[in-house]
Amino acid sequence: MSKDALTMRGPVHGTKDARRVAIGSGVGAVIETYDFIGFGTAAALYFGTAFFPGTDPVTGTLASFATLGVGFAARPLGGIIGGHLGDKVGRKPVLVASLILMGLATFAIGLLPTYAAVGLLAPALLVFVRIVQGLAFGAEWGGAILMSYEHAPWKAKGKYTGIVQAGFPVGLLLANLTFLFSVQLGNELAWRIPFLASILLVIVGLIIRSKVPESPVFDEVKDSGAIVKAPIVEVIKTDWRNIVKGIGLRIAETAGYAVSITYMISYLNSQHLADKSQTLIALCIASAIGIFATQAWAALTDRIGRRPLYIWSTAFAALFAIPMFLLVNTGLFIAIILTIVISYAVCQNSLAGAQGAWFPELFQAKTRASGASLAYQISAMVSGFTPFITTLLFVSFGWMGPALLFGAYALIGLWAAVATRETWGKRERDLADEATKSTPNTVNA
Repeated sequence: MSKDALTMRGPVHGTKDARRVAIGSGVGAVIETYDFIGFGTAAALYFGTAFFPGTDPVTGTLASFATLGVGFAARPLGGIIGGHLGDKVGRKPVLVASLILMGLATFAIGLLPTYAAVGLLAPALLVFVRIVQGLAFGAEWGGAILMSYEHAPWKAKGKYTGIVQAGFPVGLLLANLTFLFSVQLGNELAWRIPFLASILLVIVGLIIRSKVPESPVFDEVKDSGAIVKAPIVEVIKTDWRNIVKGIGLRIAETAGYAVSITYMISYLNSQHLADKSQTLIALCIASAIGIFATQAWAALTDRIGRRPLYIWSTAFAALFAIPMFLLVNTGLFIAIILTIVISYAVCQNSLAGAQGAWFPELFQAKTRASGASLAYQISAMVSGFTPFITTLLFVSFGWMGPALLFGAYALIGLWAAVATRETWGKRERDLADEATKSTPNTVNA
């Protein structure tokens, strides 16, 4: 890679707003995750009986997880819309619009009538607002990660995008703490309160995001007249291989999470290995550790590259697939906590930490939002229906079915990591060192 190619990553020393942008993007990620992932917790613990009663527990869980999957299925469309607008009108407008849309949809979930009140209209409304959530979440990631990436210094892209990626475990922690508190309020209030409370986070997020400046790389593309008329078409035509590889990279992380966390919540509850409070406590501990783990993994990629971390992490996840279930099957609370911490802080957070910088670097600046969003969100369809598939596998094969599925996802990620080029190898790091030393630092002058 030439020094000219590196310049499309933004200013050598970053902008004076780099940290503020990363934190602002991270706050938005917190809110979006709180809203979107909170649905997964509610689906595993409450929605089966609230919206799909009159069926046996397994069927209710399957219906609930199918509704969860609908939101993930909508995410690619949100990614296409958000990526297109991000490459055409800017990263910042997408950030604000996606946050508003997500906030309204999540608040609406807290107001939905149950099946007991309106019959089949209840699950229909639940599916509709879940689709809106999926569209918003699909548009969110590309804008947030690119804003942070393109404002950050060359030598600290991993570190700064890690702040954004760490917003996801923060959102997970807040969602599970809220559910842990509300579980004492009775079944209906227990799931309504977390969704209604999200409106407060949305207001705070909008205030912060409204003050975030536009990406300098987008401004440069716009000023040079390089805006692409149809960025989605262009990136599919010129970079489809990287999109396919990105999907494989992401599946290991997001679909692996769907097995080891989203499905695991239901598994622990249905097999009486842990009660709801214990499960939520374990998730809170894992997500709290994950905040720091994600940032640490992301910063590590600045020193060793993006690809090596991914290869080692996916290989470890493949080996951990069967021990993961053997540990929780003991029913020991400490073993359950340990398993969820490893599943999340190691298997998931390491991959998420690497993705923040690696995905933007795989695509040209003029189609970066579209390419990164497309690769990131298409894989979400797989993860969205994974809890549903995993439940079916358990019915047919017992816990070995979900374990082998988790291992298969890890192997897909390992293949993709081996097949994908390194974007921050020794040559790029040496060029960045040279540019950093030879370029005056006007940011802190």
